[in-house]
Amino acid sequence: MQKQLAAIIEREGDGYVSLCPEFDIASQGDTIEEARNNLREALELFFESASQEEIKMRLHEELYVTPLCGGCRWINSVELATSDKSRA
Repeated sequence: MQKQLAAIIEREGDGYVSLCPEFDIASQGDTIEEARNNLREALELFFESASQEEIKMRLHEELYVTPLCGGCRWINSVELATSDKSRA
């Protein structure tokens, strides 16, 4: 049975950064698709070169993605600061 891995992709500057949180492996690309493909390639290279012990050591088997804070004051101030920068 194959394990499904997560990919978190975030815009950073002019490109995108991709992260597989289960193994703490990251990559990047100019587009979302490129960042995802580069992350897949980085994971393949990791699995080809890492020992079984390293794979087991790095694997975070339980990963939870959940909303953190819907009405936090600090989130609202960050959103406002980001919006103000985009208008400048």
